[in-house]
Amino acid sequence: MSKGLKFILSGGGTGGHIYPAIAIANELSNRYPDASFLFVGAKDRMEMQKVPQAGYEIIGLWISGIQRKLTLSNLLFPLKLIASLWKSRRVIKKFKPDVVIGTGGFASGPLLKVAGSKKIPTVLQEQNSFPGITNKWLAKEASKICVAYDGMDRFFPKGKIVKTGNPVRQDLLKIEGKREEGLEKYNLDQNKKTVLILGGSLGARRINQLIEKELDFFAEQEVQVMWQCGKLYYSEYKKYNGQNGVQVHQFLDAMDFAYAAADIIISRAGASSVSELCIVAKPVLFIPSPNVAEDHQTKNAKAIVEKGGAKMLKETALDSSFQSVFSEMLSSENIQKELSDSIKKLALPNATSDIVDEIERLIKSN
Repeated sequence: MSKGLKFILSGGGTGGHIYPAIAIANELSNRYPDASFLFVGAKDRMEMQKVPQAGYEIIGLWISGIQRKLTLSNLLFPLKLIASLWKSRRVIKKFKPDVVIGTGGFASGPLLKVAGSKKIPTVLQEQNSFPGITNKWLAKEASKICVAYDGMDRFFPKGKIVKTGNPVRQDLLKIEGKREEGLEKYNLDQNKKTVLILGGSLGARRINQLIEKELDFFAEQEVQVMWQCGKLYYSEYKKYNGQNGVQVHQFLDAMDFAYAAADIIISRAGASSVSELCIVAKPVLFIPSPNVAEDHQTKNAKAIVEKGGAKMLKETALDSSFQSVFSEMLSSENIQKELSDSIKKLALPNATSDIVDEIERLIKSN
């Protein structure tokens, strides 16, 4: 049955769209070793590097998202969309996919629209609790829509929705028992509490400003700080490395050990981060980015907070409330346990294989 199967995967613009697409491709490749794969992304975005690094071929479309303000890019959008739809038709005609999978982001729009119009089975994977414009636009013609949150029938046709969760790195599924190794790897004092700060791979300006401002406060609390400030900000903050139990990292190459060593995590609320943190099940303080489309991160964080799985502070409340919220989390083992137990209940660790099961069902029914 696997002979000659062909899959196109499309999604990109950010790691949150690219990583799930690669995870799904890897799982399909394991099940169908002689299948063919093609990725379609946006010409000048990070998928053009990340996908070939993962061993897959990628074609770039001349497409970009719609900005909130009037820009040259917005004026060019209709032209880009027409060009991308035209190129998507050629790609599909030449490759002849059995299934097309979209993981969100503007790059997947034209390709899945064309696939749907040609009655090729399509699967959408929506990472967020509030879908983006692209997936809403594609939902009507999609065969299946794999989601990570409850209540998504507000946005998508109920009969197409399957709750699978978001693909996460497999090494995170078993962090129990890695604490000692994590403390050793990162040279941490096992008698002190460890705070892990995550602002995404590029970094988060407002979180970095907060941590810099609160370094004396952390020292007073006698906590050690693992601060992933991101590559955009490393040169600015590396001067604090080694002061009062503070470690400054551009990025962390062994996230399983970093998570295992942490007692409290301060993080952005991108969809893939939230899914990982549910599996890691440590007390989390979310500081959502207000600068993402449709305020996705606040909605993602709220979905966890409403079920008692995390605390959240908006950027505007950091100066007034951070110390009191953090102190309460740090000093109360009851609060830590409640947060850990509640967030763990929301974990969906088998997301990748569950999504691929849905793709298999489509193949068998066509």
